[in-house]
Amino acid sequence: MDLAFTPEEQKFREDVRAWVHANLPQDISHKVHNSLHLSREDMQKWARILGKKGWLGYGWPTEFGGPGWNAIQKHLFEEETALAGAPRIVPFGPVMVAPVIMAFGNAEQQQRFLPGIASGEVWWSQGYSEPGSGSDLASLKTRAERKGDKYIVNGQKTWTTLAQHGDWIFCLVRTSTEGKPQTGISFLLIDMKSPGVTVRPIIMLDGGHEVNEVFFDNVEVPAENLIGEENKGWTYAKHLLSHERTNIADVNRAKRELERLKRIAKAEGVYTDTRFRDEIAKLEVDVVALEMLVLRVLSAEKSGKNSLDIAGLLKIKGSEIQQRYSELMMLAAGPFAVPFIKEAMEAGWQGDYVGAAHAAPLAATYFNMRKTTIYGGSNEVQRNIVAQTVLG
Repeated sequence: MDLAFTPEEQKFREDVRAWVHANLPQDISHKVHNSLHLSREDMQKWARILGKKGWLGYGWPTEFGGPGWNAIQKHLFEEETALAGAPRIVPFGPVMVAPVIMAFGNAEQQQRFLPGIASGEVWWSQGYSEPGSGSDLASLKTRAERKGDKYIVNGQKTWTTLAQHGDWIFCLVRTSTEGKPQTGISFLLIDMKSPGVTVRPIIMLDGGHEVNEVFFDNVEVPAENLIGEENKGWTYAKHLLSHERTNIADVNRAKRELERLKRIAKAEGVYTDTRFRDEIAKLEVDVVALEMLVLRVLSAEKSGKNSLDIAGLLKIKGSEIQQRYSELMMLAAGPFAVPFIKEAMEAGWQGDYVGAAHAAPLAATYFNMRKTTIYGGSNEVQRNIVAQTVLG
């Protein structure tokens, strides 16, 4: 197997690197490299910069306004932006719902929704999980009842990431109770400014507002916002989940955080410790293996194969790596990683740190990363799926 990039691919990498270096705001890059708080304005600013270049939908084909990059080019773009300290693209619009609209939406829906996603102007949220319906998503209960030319939606979604910023939300809703649970689900696009939509914050242990509950109380949704056919939403959801789980693996962020781990270990004087270096080496081997698996999934997508099964493996390994590098950072900083000063995670804070400045966000990141093996389908459920579909 030849793992070397071609001269054309290297040239592409260099072009992306030069453009990112010239266009990524330094204040945003500083926050990302040091795990400081990113505001909505930070994330939206970078999205608009990418949108103006035509790169926010970097995985899109040319017929929908994307660059039409192949699997290797997409991977190199992700790697260069991550290593430069660019914020992670909020995936719900360009990475998740856009491919569903392209594949299953009609021409009017494509013309209506895709431009706002591509420009970075419209913020999308994901309405999947419900109380009691997380990894067992097919048991969802949010109901959409057809009345004339509209649906009346009632129910609740939970753990909805950044829904406080959302303009639109794509939801799985129940339109039938007949047959298997999966057969009665539809895929609906809902304007979050609609009367009856309520977003309630879920405040995290570190005081952060990252996730929410979203309530639908007799929300009227035009029937034209239904993607594809009624009761076929589970098929569309599976199409989206392969994109979500590839995205959750986040191998390029892992590569950036691996370098940050090395910087912290050197600053704390533990990089020369043989046992600690062994742990870093084991992590680095796993990151490289994850990268190979990501390239395999991307190549499968390029050739039209179903990559969902491998995507489950990606989700398992990627989430475990995220937990491991956050744990090793804590171990490197020792007791200085434990104190929690919320204000220290804001850029420009002038207060007194406990230990070095790099230790301030470590505990919050460590605890936050506990979620990665649960969301997007828990790793236990993913292992069952892999055992059934891959191992047989």
